[in-house]
Amino acid sequence: MNERCDDKQYRCHCLTRRELLKRLACGGLLASPIGTVLTACEPAPIDARESGSDEDDEAPFYELPTSNGLWKPEAQHVGGIPSGEGRVEIEGVGVFSFAADEVQRQRPDIFQTGHFSLFDVLVHLAERGEIALNHHFDEGMATHVVDSLNGESGWWHNAHYASGWFEPNVFRMDLYPYKNGTRFRLEKERQDRIASIHDAFRGEVERLRQNGGQVVIPDVRIRSPNGRVAFEDVPVTAHNVRRDVLQPGVVTALDALISLGEQGHIPGLKLTWYERIAGADPVASYWVEGLNDDVAVGGCGFVYEAGPRQFAGFSGTHIHIPADVRVTVSPEYALWFWICLGSGGL
Repeated sequence: MNERCDDKQYRCHCLTRRELLKRLACGGLLASPIGTVLTACEPAPIDARESGSDEDDEAPFYELPTSNGLWKPEAQHVGGIPSGEGRVEIEGVGVFSFAADEVQRQRPDIFQTGHFSLFDVLVHLAERGEIALNHHFDEGMATHVVDSLNGESGWWHNAHYASGWFEPNVFRMDLYPYKNGTRFRLEKERQDRIASIHDAFRGEVERLRQNGGQVVIPDVRIRSPNGRVAFEDVPVTAHNVRRDVLQPGVVTALDALISLGEQGHIPGLKLTWYERIAGADPVASYWVEGLNDDVAVGGCGFVYEAGPRQFAGFSGTHIHIPADVRVTVSPEYALWFWICLGSGGL
């Protein structure tokens, strides 16, 4: 894979593709007055390899549509089932350890056996008697709600995967996939922010109802070096790319792009499977490295966000859950955009 930075169009400032991947994987994106910039994360070897490969260009990639006209990778990759010990920090309460293989999923409609969410960890701790948890499933928000923990209300979750750091999110806790190396904490949040997030969830469910149970995203945009395109009211269907983690029929953020392709709105995608990226281990997900005629090169590539527009960007929708396992209910918008080190993207 070309790692030179002499193409001025991409403004990559001699950041290699491996370094970009490392920083994206560990959440090294920050908002600044001059735009989107990349920052270094925890010290780690700068490489990207798949199952012991020595070069990032040996990671398996898939051009879509396939030669048979299918918009789905021909190979089925499988990420590992969570194992070993995990921890959760609850503000003002303590730090608790748990065995991943003992946690039971509360959303068998979403996760395959062996996989679970952050919310499931709390339920597990409550079942062991380590915390007092009151919760309910709210049909109007399509999620479990924590009513109180140890007699107190106003909790919200935060998490990141290996080598990342905590970032604001407006993502349902019972849809947030846990995997080895996840850091998870529960902390107090302002009631007005929680109320606004819950209102956004209700809006998604109402949109889903109005569309007869079909996920339809009102606004999908792609910003790349070759231009900007926008699509309205995009129907999105499940393609079961990650049926090792998610149940058949579960719609993900990646499905939005694949659906655009099937509908003839974009000419193609390139997906690359990474087992790990530098200090981020495991990654075990597909990354979008090519979209339309733009392919990641040097220090430039695609990132995305999706959710309620009120919390766009670093207010809560730009979080580092891989697109192929980021479950969507009925987001208000989805955005894929091109970034380079030290530039504001497109």
